[in-house]
Amino acid sequence: MAYLFALVHPCSLTIYSFHMTASSNAKIFYGIALVALAAFITVTLLQQHQWAGWLLMAAFLGLALAFRYSNALKGFSFTIIIFAAVALALYYPQYFQQWGGYKLSGLITPLIQLIMFGMGTSMSMQDFVGVVKMPKGVVIGVASQFVIMPFLGFTLASLTNFPPEIAAGIVLIGCSPSGMASNVMSYLAKANLALSITITSVTTLLAPFVTPVLMKMLAGALVEIDVTKMMWDIIKMVIIPIGAGLAVNRLLRGKAGWLNRVMPLVSMFGIAFIIVIITAAGRDSLLQIGPALIGVVLVHNLFGYLLGYWSGRLFRMSERDCRTIAIEVGMQNGGLASGLAKEMGKIATVGLAPAIFGPLMNITGSSLASWWHNRPPKDEPKPEVQNSALAQPTIPQVSEVKS
Repeated sequence: MAYLFALVHPCSLTIYSFHMTASSNAKIFYGIALVALAAFITVTLLQQHQWAGWLLMAAFLGLALAFRYSNALKGFSFTIIIFAAVALALYYPQYFQQWGGYKLSGLITPLIQLIMFGMGTSMSMQDFVGVVKMPKGVVIGVASQFVIMPFLGFTLASLTNFPPEIAAGIVLIGCSPSGMASNVMSYLAKANLALSITITSVTTLLAPFVTPVLMKMLAGALVEIDVTKMMWDIIKMVIIPIGAGLAVNRLLRGKAGWLNRVMPLVSMFGIAFIIVIITAAGRDSLLQIGPALIGVVLVHNLFGYLLGYWSGRLFRMSERDCRTIAIEVGMQNGGLASGLAKEMGKIATVGLAPAIFGPLMNITGSSLASWWHNRPPKDEPKPEVQNSALAQPTIPQVSEVKS
């Protein structure tokens, strides 16, 4: 779990060490961001577009570094870095489509496998104990995940006038399992972390069988879906790497702490690079329908939280469990969806919605978790229960994480 915590909250990774005060550093980086933004606006007005992308990237990077010195904002720094990378891809797509004779889209599947391997090294069989301990919560959470988001995605895709392959991408992100980030957000939201980890693990294991069938049912009229091939694609991208990671964790028995330090950096780079490749490939489509697609994806994400929460309420779950299900349903595995789009040969169209969903869900998820963090549920367990190894998996406390 330390791996997941570091992945979603890169503030836990020590990147720079300055002798100046945090306040001074923040002011410097805010200044850099403002100067770069002003320069970007100026060159854009002068139609000197060859420099605009670099200046916009510098503005985002300055903002991301400034955010690292604010307790309220540092959780968004990685997402802002993603925006910087996307800015480059939109202005200079030729740099991220092909190097020499090699198409960069070929890196997407190996990168996803590497990220999933890192996830596996942080897991153990303890993560699946919740199926026995909390069967009601797991069943409701898994059912909500594979009912709410797929049919919500199908409804939104049907209500829009997007091209079929773009619409299929909206359905695809809805049919994907829960995302890794949901575990950290549940922890920060004072939800049921053990339930969150179990739901994520179970939905991931079910994905090879459920996701292709749902896609065939809901998006088969939009794009051609080969159910058997998609099953194998998910197995090779997710199940095999996670299994290998579990085996490594089991063999080393916690003696490879360097993995928890290295894999978050590798995963952050991998996620950013995947999004950049997809953005560059689908640049023309994004420029035409980008704002509308962002709006639809945002509605998909927010209604996932809302309907997930009330599905828990419907079955009289506790407040902590309702928060958990809300986050699990609203946050999807965008990396897997992107990989499936690539394997379908439609990364520039089907892959757009998953690429947008990832950064958006990190922003909304962090905001929701922060709001709930300041409003502890009335049914929050007592400290001695919360710290029990049986009640919650081991995860670093906020005070222990380097910033």
